[in-house]
Amino acid sequence: MPRKIIIDTDPGQDDAVAILLALASPELEVLALTAVAGNVPLALTQRNACQIVELAGKHIPVHAGCDAPLARKLVTAEHVHGKTGLDGIPLPDPAHPLHGQHAVDFIIQALREHPTGSITLCPLGPLTNIATAFQRAPDIIPKVAEIVLMGGAYFEVGNITPAAEFNIYVDPEAAEIVFRSGVPLVVMPLDVTHKALTSREWVEEMRSLGTPVGQAVASWTDFFERFDTAKYGSAGAPLHDPCVIAYLIEPALFTGRHINVEIETGSELTLGMTVADWWRVTKREPNAMFMGGVDRDGFYRLLTERLGRL
Repeated sequence: MPRKIIIDTDPGQDDAVAILLALASPELEVLALTAVAGNVPLALTQRNACQIVELAGKHIPVHAGCDAPLARKLVTAEHVHGKTGLDGIPLPDPAHPLHGQHAVDFIIQALREHPTGSITLCPLGPLTNIATAFQRAPDIIPKVAEIVLMGGAYFEVGNITPAAEFNIYVDPEAAEIVFRSGVPLVVMPLDVTHKALTSREWVEEMRSLGTPVGQAVASWTDFFERFDTAKYGSAGAPLHDPCVIAYLIEPALFTGRHINVEIETGSELTLGMTVADWWRVTKREPNAMFMGGVDRDGFYRLLTERLGRL
């Protein structure tokens, strides 16, 4: 039986690769994409999600969700992802309309209607939609099988501030709700994603697939690699969000520790920091499997094989 997942997303080129990986993998049944404001405003993330589904040739509903964080003004990342969020290759306008139901209502309904423990939530952006659903319908919290998310950092510290990773920083109050919910959490922080760097060989391998998906992935990677190589001095760029989907398919690619992770919501200096008790120096109860390592070659083998199917 494929694992039922809901992908909560703010696409983003790396979100797009993650979504394509999920849609290419028979182990996973994507119930829907739920869009949230993050990398770019909601009007663009919802459109981008529709374009990605159509690029994959699939019919998956896309629900638009929250257009602003719970308690703060929206911070976006056009400086990384371009003005559309999916800069790099022009895609046709989506042919299929958005689903009329709000993303938060869909998440609540899906969790209520499915058996307990049968749906995994996969947030790739700020956690606003998930936290809002948990606040409105606390009865769904024990029904979630697991949350596997991209967000946070510990040894790699921050990428939007010196202390915070972008997804958590955009809506730290939402992150705090999710991290304190009691749902089993698997976290893909920058500590892992910065080890999952693209290579020129892999990008050209994608281009040589000769498919619309291969062309898009190569062009997206070309676009956002420029930012990361200039910022970090690395040879490639991290594919952050596909780590979430790769974990669902092949968990042995990743290593980490089950530890306590708290979210900083009060400090001006460290707002949005994921305070990970990696060395277990507190008595706080572990609440997250916080990943620290990835088999990079295995990760890219999986991506190449699956994206080649679309």
